[in-house]
Amino acid sequence: MSKKYFGTDGIRGRVGEYPITPDFMLKLGWAAGMAFRKMGACKVLVGKDTRISGYMFESALEAGLTSAGADVMLLGPMPTPAIAYLSRTFQAEAGIVISASHNPHDDNGIKFFSGRGTKLPDELELMIEELLDTPMTVVESSKIGKVSRINDASGRYIEFCKSSVPTNTSFAGLKIVIDCAHGATYKVAPSVFRELGAEVVVLSAQPNGLNINDNCGSTHMGPLQAAVLSEHADLGIAFDGDGDRVLMVDHTGAVVDGDELIFIIARDLHERGKLQGGVVGTLMSNLGLELALADLGIPFVRANVGDRYVIAELLERDWLVGGENSGHVVCFNHTTTGDAIIAALQVLMALKTRNEGLAQTRQALRKCPQVLINVRFGGGDSPLDHPAVKEASRRVTEAMAGRGRVLLRKSGTEPLVRVMVEGEDEAQVRSYAEELAKLVTEVSA
Repeated sequence: MSKKYFGTDGIRGRVGEYPITPDFMLKLGWAAGMAFRKMGACKVLVGKDTRISGYMFESALEAGLTSAGADVMLLGPMPTPAIAYLSRTFQAEAGIVISASHNPHDDNGIKFFSGRGTKLPDELELMIEELLDTPMTVVESSKIGKVSRINDASGRYIEFCKSSVPTNTSFAGLKIVIDCAHGATYKVAPSVFRELGAEVVVLSAQPNGLNINDNCGSTHMGPLQAAVLSEHADLGIAFDGDGDRVLMVDHTGAVVDGDELIFIIARDLHERGKLQGGVVGTLMSNLGLELALADLGIPFVRANVGDRYVIAELLERDWLVGGENSGHVVCFNHTTTGDAIIAALQVLMALKTRNEGLAQTRQALRKCPQVLINVRFGGGDSPLDHPAVKEASRRVTEAMAGRGRVLLRKSGTEPLVRVMVEGEDEAQVRSYAEELAKLVTEVSA
């Protein structure tokens, strides 16, 4: 059964446009409260990032939840993974995050976590959607939910992050620049790294409700690159607006993406005998990651794009490490979801163990050239189903003999076919991509 409102990562859209409106959030809070109450006494944690519309939606959700008889505990601005963690520690039925992640301030959205700190199961999301289509009621007055605020939420989460590295860990002597994207990590991230001994220079930690992700954070790496060089720092760390994505910059100013961070973490665990299985990436993970892991004898599988699918694959296989090149990195040996601060700490621990800098450590993964060509088609039958396209894709894949790959997929939002070819020889990769793109164009005509 398809979902009407929930996407791969909650409900998201432009503020003021349905369903990202106060009246919908009121009804959503009520529907969620009714669904969670079926599990018994109901306690729900609500956190948010720093965008200005969070105030409005927090109030609407609070009213809806309490009208269904759910007790609400407000966390204020906190990273998304912190809500997952605190939902577990407070033994809540669920956690709700008001955030549009790496999007600008005029977008917002809602993400849910179960009481175990995991994504909601499909059947619970479907139950909420069904309730959204029924009339809203209010429980009798004596059963209306209560609201409280968790004043020590930041301190609890800071200690949790620090607990992901050994107790005696010190990053003294390490100079780090941190870009908080004027987002949810602006309070906790600098504290975590300073309390572990690092010298910390902080960028973009003055949120005003409108500047979240605005030319800063993991989607705009230029300011961090410049600051690492001007501060003569050892490295830089960039978070996104809600703190579930992380990218880094080495001391030369070069960006280190999610694929490279995943490799550094996985290799460290592997060398210490603690990896447990292999690594999960996505269809867009660079072939270089797959080849570098293969050289170490580490299995690698690809999930669909989206951290939801990465997490599902990790759970299915009982593996620990996975993520996306965009910076979603999952470390199941420490937490239940993608956590940017914890991922960054695992990278720093790997560097410390090897006594290497980030620029040196990343060299063990050589990213393969990747060529992506978008081909527009006019609707009707998908060109990907055409026998000639299938045969050409198979032939190119065979010609690269396991040292390259072809990915042809339709865009989910536009009438486009994305033709991507990766391999070790850039000229060959480009030639193959252009050949396949030309064929897709011809069969689409």
